[in-house]
Amino acid sequence: MTGNAQLTSNQVSSNSRRWLILAVLLLARTSMGYQFETVGAIGPILIDAFRIDFTWLGTLIGLYMLPGAFVAIPSGVIGQRFGAKRIVLFGLALMALGGVLTSVESLQLAFAGRLISGIGGVIMNVMMTKMVADWFAGHEIVVAMSIFIASWPLGIALGLVTFPPIAALSSWHAVMITAAMFALVSFAVMVTLYRDPPNAPPLVDGKFRIGLSAQEWRLALIAGMIWGTYNVAYIVLVSFAPELFTVRGYSLGEAGRAVSLLGWSLIFVVPLAGYLAQRVQRPNLLMAAGFIVVGLAGLALPFTGAFIATFVLIAVIAGLPAGLIMALPSEALSQQNRAVGTGVFFACYYACMAILPAFAGKMRDLTGSPAAPSLFAASMMGVALLGLILFRLAQRKPA
Repeated sequence: MTGNAQLTSNQVSSNSRRWLILAVLLLARTSMGYQFETVGAIGPILIDAFRIDFTWLGTLIGLYMLPGAFVAIPSGVIGQRFGAKRIVLFGLALMALGGVLTSVESLQLAFAGRLISGIGGVIMNVMMTKMVADWFAGHEIVVAMSIFIASWPLGIALGLVTFPPIAALSSWHAVMITAAMFALVSFAVMVTLYRDPPNAPPLVDGKFRIGLSAQEWRLALIAGMIWGTYNVAYIVLVSFAPELFTVRGYSLGEAGRAVSLLGWSLIFVVPLAGYLAQRVQRPNLLMAAGFIVVGLAGLALPFTGAFIATFVLIAVIAGLPAGLIMALPSEALSQQNRAVGTGVFFACYYACMAILPAFAGKMRDLTGSPAAPSLFAASMMGVALLGLILFRLAQRKPA
């Protein structure tokens, strides 16, 4: 009887610890989204301060994501050698350093700071995704991943709300310092509260190596392609949908507020969708339904008379597949290869994010039609659906 009581007590303690760990990781990833939005939220101010145009402003924004395609896999390999917690702390330190450099009134230092911050954010993102998988694999993995990835839109939303007032009350320099301080707070919380799970694999000694099997390579790359094309569809809709609103008579301000609902909704829809997915236990059906509904709605959006209803449908359904997609690497990777495999997953994702949105813009220029980006976003949902089919087929193939 005493043994059973002790076992139950240990299970309760382990469950409580898992959710505390998730809260720590959620805070750290929120700081990443928060810092990413420093440039976008006060763009006009930075254009005046640095005497640049919108092309250079866009470059400054994109620098944060640029390192991903090159740093993601090495960060997984290094994390496998030195431990995920150390790499996350290093990433947070780089974010803080980059934020301070960006606050200096020098365009060259701003570019350097943005690049350094982005490297820190990438290696942190890879390792923290692996940490969530370590703690929740075999438990509430879909719910946990859904809550975890909602931290990105949460950080962006917080930045949109807080950065303009900070810049108005103080200066744009204070915006950059505020984001850097957020990273330092996350650093302190991580040092104090994060612990590795009891069954964490031992660190790898000897040479740095990528020990993935051919099957793990295949599945990690396909999962990364699904996550990449799904996110490209979202980014393209957010970036180009305001034009669809303006051609229907909305002002630019009204269009921006309307499109922002797509971001705000994800903060709530993604965790709720993860909970639903965990209860229903039909991941393929829910992912496919999300891809198909959003894809068809994207095709109809430029042409339908029910424009607002169609956009609301996209905002509600778009978050449905997110947590399920992020749980795919935990299905594909052995525990000892989870760090490196997550790096492969994110390398594919960052490559998609760096390359594919430009094609949407090119289609807009070539066709001269504001409908083109929406159609491109719909096609990306189709590619994600194809990726899901390929992933499940590849799982059936003997390793």
